[in-house]
Amino acid sequence: MKEIFLNDKGVGDDLFPFALIRHVADIRVGILTIQEKWERLSNFPVFKHSENQLSPGNAINVSANIIPSKEFAALVSTLPNEYDISVFNPDICKVVQYPWHIFQFNDWALRQDFELITSGRVSATIPKTVQAIETKNIFIEEGARLSNCILNASTGPIYIGNDSEIMEGAIIRGPFALCEGSVVKMGARIYGATTIGPHSIVGGEIKNTVVFGYSNKAHDGYLGDSIIGEWCNLGAGSSNSNLKNNATEVKVWNPLSEKWSNAGMKCGLLMGDYSRSAINTSFNTGTMVGVCSNVFGEGLTPTYIPNFSWGYKPVEKYKFDKGIRDIDNWKKLKSKALTEGEIKQLRNIFNQS
Repeated sequence: MKEIFLNDKGVGDDLFPFALIRHVADIRVGILTIQEKWERLSNFPVFKHSENQLSPGNAINVSANIIPSKEFAALVSTLPNEYDISVFNPDICKVVQYPWHIFQFNDWALRQDFELITSGRVSATIPKTVQAIETKNIFIEEGARLSNCILNASTGPIYIGNDSEIMEGAIIRGPFALCEGSVVKMGARIYGATTIGPHSIVGGEIKNTVVFGYSNKAHDGYLGDSIIGEWCNLGAGSSNSNLKNNATEVKVWNPLSEKWSNAGMKCGLLMGDYSRSAINTSFNTGTMVGVCSNVFGEGLTPTYIPNFSWGYKPVEKYKFDKGIRDIDNWKKLKSKALTEGEIKQLRNIFNQS
């Protein structure tokens, strides 16, 4: 039997900082991660290269940064063994080469995932207190809790995951996904295309943003055209700029390639895993924050904040033991704990920072 081999060799550096902690196939775009999409779409077993040593005779090599559609997965299943995909049709798949592609492709991926997850299934009943527009484009999993909110699916589908909650007064416009165990707080205003990953808490104003999971933006403030990794926290009142005052293209710094890249006209905050900001932090346009940084200081942030940073103006280095203690404290708030494997991984990043 053939097997799908998701290979992230050569594609992780350009996806800094989101490929430091995870395999590229574990990046969330739309509702599902890239690997979860392949597992649902493929007739063959799907593996990441770090999980199994696949023999060349039974593996179809696929770059892990390709977001598949049903049509693309079907095409891959017909390919000969050991076929490395180097060309693609943008109508049937997307290639996440840079971090901002995650929010730029999120509209497309949300619509693909909504059809994939809900096809042939029946949504839970929409509560009578919820004002719903285009109910055929709304799917609510059992166990979700909604009350006195507005769901407008005329601009795209809305998916509400199991054990999630949308509190009263929230206004949501699709395409939108609220994944398992996450919460939208009272009075939140959320525009598409936005994904709130598992076990996260969000409030305030959010637009065209992907939150990977286990993160909080629980209070007022604007978050737009942004990506937030796992185990992050944005302090109350924190906001980002997503458009330069001179309306020119946003440039983002990559410390691994040591170059600036054009991210398009709009790009907000790109925050790596385990990072946090103080209350009322003002993030500059196209700000890149590394892994495990504590962001605080006066005025606009610099557009690049390295891994394990302690504040800015000036940036100091977070002490490793203190950083690990703080991460573990945040994990305890969601009944989790750091593993020895995670500590070893973080130490390697710290030593290279």
